[in-house]
Amino acid sequence: MTEHLTITRLGHRGDGVADTPAGPVYVPYTLPGEVVTVEAVAGHPDRRQLDHIDRPSHERATPICKHFGTCGGCALQHWSLAEYHLWKRNLVVEALEHAGLLAPVEPLIDAHGEGRRRATLHARRGAHDVLEVGFTAPRAHHIVAIDRCPILAPGLDGAVQAAWAIAEILKPANKPLDIQVTATDAGMDVDVRGSGPLTSARTSALAGLAEKHRLARITRHGELVVQRAPPTLKIGRAHVPLPPGAFLQATAEGEAALARLVLDHVGTAKRVADLFAGIGTFALRLAEKARVSAADQEASAIQALTRAAQTTSGLKPVEAAARDLFRRPFMAAELKVFDAVVFDPPRQGAEAQAQELSLSKVPTIVAVSCDAATFARDARILVEGGYRLGTVTPVDQFRYSAHVELVATFAR
Repeated sequence: MTEHLTITRLGHRGDGVADTPAGPVYVPYTLPGEVVTVEAVAGHPDRRQLDHIDRPSHERATPICKHFGTCGGCALQHWSLAEYHLWKRNLVVEALEHAGLLAPVEPLIDAHGEGRRRATLHARRGAHDVLEVGFTAPRAHHIVAIDRCPILAPGLDGAVQAAWAIAEILKPANKPLDIQVTATDAGMDVDVRGSGPLTSARTSALAGLAEKHRLARITRHGELVVQRAPPTLKIGRAHVPLPPGAFLQATAEGEAALARLVLDHVGTAKRVADLFAGIGTFALRLAEKARVSAADQEASAIQALTRAAQTTSGLKPVEAAARDLFRRPFMAAELKVFDAVVFDPPRQGAEAQAQELSLSKVPTIVAVSCDAATFARDARILVEGGYRLGTVTPVDQFRYSAHVELVATFAR
């Protein structure tokens, strides 16, 4: 059964929203002002499937990918970039308002640059035992097979073909195979998960594949299978040896934009704590001017940061420690020695660490976040502890998605 709806706005996940007498109804791939014909979605009374656009918006754009709408990787290729940028900035504005916070929100920085430099492709045997390699479908578990992805950076040229070749060797059955590919300065770095133990024949085949596709390294669940060249990434002056499956900012331009903001906000601080430091995205740059204490729960990331700091000339001292900041946040007493603190937690935010920061006397705090809602929650804690929320700058390195990064300052 079909029905006609008028889309009034976009929801936080990028779906069009029709306000009906029964409440909001969500329709993917629609835009504000459009009149659409939709069909019910079984088991989801507040969702509809788009059947036809009866009256399109003048803001509608032609998607850049032939898989858009079936692949779940992008949500908003159908919207003009100018309107999309305004909407994405407004996600931050609304999150702050919801938390009762007032702050100047800067224009969105478009940090897509050359595209995303990491991707996780999935492989499995589908219907009739046919191999499928690609991304998952929207709100589903089945895989949409792809041959290319236009939002990936040039450093991932050939990543999809390499993933298909790896899947052909490992022959995934019922359990999906995850193939994480990262662009590094030495070539593509691949970590495979879900394959089970490798036979000597498959290990040999993967070694040949690495040579053919010029992959820097292949690991399985972080364990080395073959390495043609050590995968490294330049961060500031340092060359960082990457752990398998290492977390990086999604785009090189995104990393550069976030780092510029962080360094500007830290200013002339001489002693800085970098919490949730990862491989040193900020710590290694900060160490060019300040003494840095870095912490992250990933021991392999801390080891990579430490090695890079030790082998890079011209840096101030860097102390790095593996520490679970969710369970063991830096206490207010430990924070006394710092002129500034930078924290960049995962999507769930840093509630425990924010509580301790709110009790501290650190003059400057710089928050980096990939989730506006959890940032707003943590910011509320800091403000209630006496900090003043300053400028908030949204950064978009996940083009066509509902994800937005931000950098914000707090001062005593």
